[in-house]
Amino acid sequence: MPRAEIDRAWVVPALAIVLSITAMRLLLLAFDRTDLFVDETQYWLWGQQFDFGYYSKPPLIAWVIGGVTALAGSDAPFWVRMPGSILHAATALILAALAARIYGSRVALWVAALYMTLPMVSLGSLLISTDTVMAPFFAAALYFHRRLIESGALRFALLAGAMAGFAFLAKYAGVYFLIGVALAALFFREMRLGLGNALGLLLAFGLVIAPNVLWNLLNGFATASHTMDNVGWVREASPLAQLNPMGMAEFFFSQFGVFGPILFGALLWAALRPGPARPWQLLVFSIPAIAIVTLQALLDRAYANWAVSAYFAGTIVAVATLTGRTWLLWGSLAFNVIVAVVLPTITVLPELHLGRDEPIAARYLGRADLSEQILARAKAEGLPVIADRRDVLADLFYTGRDSGVQVFAVPPRGRPLNHYEQSYPMPDEMRGAVLYVGTTAPVCEGVAALGDPLDVAGGGYADTPIFVFKVDAGCLDAR
Repeated sequence: MPRAEIDRAWVVPALAIVLSITAMRLLLLAFDRTDLFVDETQYWLWGQQFDFGYYSKPPLIAWVIGGVTALAGSDAPFWVRMPGSILHAATALILAALAARIYGSRVALWVAALYMTLPMVSLGSLLISTDTVMAPFFAAALYFHRRLIESGALRFALLAGAMAGFAFLAKYAGVYFLIGVALAALFFREMRLGLGNALGLLLAFGLVIAPNVLWNLLNGFATASHTMDNVGWVREASPLAQLNPMGMAEFFFSQFGVFGPILFGALLWAALRPGPARPWQLLVFSIPAIAIVTLQALLDRAYANWAVSAYFAGTIVAVATLTGRTWLLWGSLAFNVIVAVVLPTITVLPELHLGRDEPIAARYLGRADLSEQILARAKAEGLPVIADRRDVLADLFYTGRDSGVQVFAVPPRGRPLNHYEQSYPMPDEMRGAVLYVGTTAPVCEGVAALGDPLDVAGGGYADTPIFVFKVDAGCLDAR
């Protein structure tokens, strides 16, 4: 069968699968009854003001949310989260196109179906995150890199570099693409780009990320500094002082849940088994992220999603590895579909307990309710609100966006520890009574303030008593 015909055969069924799943996800998202999580409300707030960088992340997620909510004319949770499903749909089709070029239409169709139902994609279609925004650009960088290897055309070098740059502007893990390009060139003669194409790729990458680099330079490397805080061990005198083997094991085994147990097993098998070099031409874009983050987990800590960039190329490798074992592909799809149905069901019925003492979605409940209690008290008293918790501040800004209540963070002691301390600290000139929201009473002139407890039952704050204190602003000024 001619190659062009093979490459076209996957398109219509893949489109049908991807569009059907996306439509169903958007329908269920419209009935989602969970509150926006801390990170989501923070990204929304960033999106209200265009900039080339923000406290803890590069800017692309803020641009996406700000653009979508502006076009929709609504800041409702649906519109904040809606881009997730669309971005993952685009990623699935790009990866399928790449798989078709390397392995043919059968693998391409399975890549589209399995990527769309991956556990990490099902979750990423419910909650907007930097991983989701990075996904289509990382996938596009992989696709254009393959076209560059096939043709040697400079335009594909420029496109690959630009797409990698946008992936980097979504999440700094986009740099794993450049690591993969370097490793591919080091180990495979046919993957070497030539000096002109290599420079073109790097130039395009550099031009795209330059505004964020400049922003960091002008803002004391705020985002880079926060990234170093997350890495943790780089600020220690001895990186080996506090090894965390249990944390490493927890991270590694969590990847069976992130990527799915069968596909992650297939990916590991592809990396370990002897055989043709072709899988490793993609594995160089996958294994380094898993290895580096596993090492990070040993040295300090790592969250389960920190190696997500591994699973764009990894999906293609895993599917190709299982092509001769169709029953495993079907088994993986069945597992994925179960997860893909259960997760949105939980968001539509978030009060489900399933034998637990608290709702299974408790982490995503009660945040707006707490903010409404605080805002009601502030409006009744006619006072501004000062809070010291990032999660409380995040939802106060979102839920209180049209309330007219002023919200500020407690002034930082030294370097700001979050976006709110950096951009919204209580003004120096503020005087008189304010409402302070916290878990412990502030001590004013040697006397602990008396506060009123807030109702935190049944949600994300159920185990955290939170109080409102009416105090003088001078009591909170730590500068």
